[in-house]
Amino acid sequence: MVLPPARYHLGPRSGRIVLRTSRDGLVAQAGHDLIIEITSWNGELTMGDQHIPTALEARIRTGSLAVREGRGGIRPLTDRDRREIAHTARRVLSSDRHPEAVYSATQFKPADGGGAIEGTLTIHGTAQPVRLEVTGAGDRRYRATTTVVQSAHGIRPYTAFLGALKVRDTVQVEIEIDMAAAAQG
Repeated sequence: MVLPPARYHLGPRSGRIVLRTSRDGLVAQAGHDLIIEITSWNGELTMGDQHIPTALEARIRTGSLAVREGRGGIRPLTDRDRREIAHTARRVLSSDRHPEAVYSATQFKPADGGGAIEGTLTIHGTAQPVRLEVTGAGDRRYRATTTVVQSAHGIRPYTAFLGALKVRDTVQVEIEIDMAAAAQG
């Protein structure tokens, strides 16, 4: 990341966080692989004098889930399905008791055009190490990816039909940031 030294304020205006879930089980074909967007989040990235990040923290509202797409399944998702899925996801995450997930970077490993960020993700009251793989995606645009294992955070993945349909334990996380749109402070 070649950015001027400053604090950058991140959020939905400068990027997006997308969760990708996959279905599993005997009747998996009945369900959908989902694309869920986090609509309320904020973060701060601090760039040091050497154009290397020195701090990053992001706070995510676990109740701000919007189902954007459902792939597969017996029938297409309706708006009602999207609302019900988002409601169920908030229940699975216990958003009432754990309204916020927090990612705090502990180490930056810059590489040509990107690198990796080591950190801790606290979700559902449980902290686990998470590594973000960062790649450049154009002028001052970056993409970070990781995989989160729900059960490692004490989250029991959604199941239906006595376990014949379930959401896989691993969730793919994709983050896109446009640093040109990030507010400097």
